[in-house]
Amino acid sequence: MPHQSRAIEYAADGAHLIGLMCVPDGGGCGPAVLVSHEGPGLTDHARDRARRLADLGYVAFALDYHGAGKPLPLAEAQPRIRAWVADPTGIRARARAGLDLLLAEPSVDPARVAAIGFCFGGTTSLELARTGADLAAVVGFHPGLNTTRQAENNNIKGKVLMLVGTADPVVPPDLRLAFEQHMSEAGVDWRMILYGGVGHSFTNPGVDAFNLPGYAYHAETDRRSWRAMLDLFAETIGVP
Repeated sequence: MPHQSRAIEYAADGAHLIGLMCVPDGGGCGPAVLVSHEGPGLTDHARDRARRLADLGYVAFALDYHGAGKPLPLAEAQPRIRAWVADPTGIRARARAGLDLLLAEPSVDPARVAAIGFCFGGTTSLELARTGADLAAVVGFHPGLNTTRQAENNNIKGKVLMLVGTADPVVPPDLRLAFEQHMSEAGVDWRMILYGGVGHSFTNPGVDAFNLPGYAYHAETDRRSWRAMLDLFAETIGVP
């Protein structure tokens, strides 16, 4: 489906942010998806996912949680991410600002909104859900699963899907088990799909250039995880 995309400048948590809004042609009021990028920052990886969603008929906004609509050097991004894991107040504010922009689009049905994220973007989507945001579905692709505010899992309203490689050094088995326990204790409708032998950033072809141990693109898992997301959308926010 043809769509229109435009950059949007906005502010949150004291930062100047630039995201990408992708709106399918044809008008009407339909489902929407908030897209959160990987830890280094907003790149064509997340923008292309928003465009793909718009091609399917979903309104999609690729938010920017670092600023200026561009990535940071890893040495700069990593300490910022660690600080947000310790205290998610700032990342929650930045995610909420992105959600508000998405909800402001006239063609968005506010009852049919999902949040997805890649790497720390998956964590960002979970932290937004923990604030009680009206999200029908939350999807994390190779996400970080640790948080300091597990009690707030009780605020999650939608269905949760985490897509994780078993060889991902960011999400070892003990973190997966803790996530399972905490989600279940909170009564969340959750699921986790494990992909055997797959590492971190399996959706991003560009990750191989960093030559990081345990990080690798995996084309088949990329395809399988995208289909799993669409299956969840079909039962939560619907098919456009």
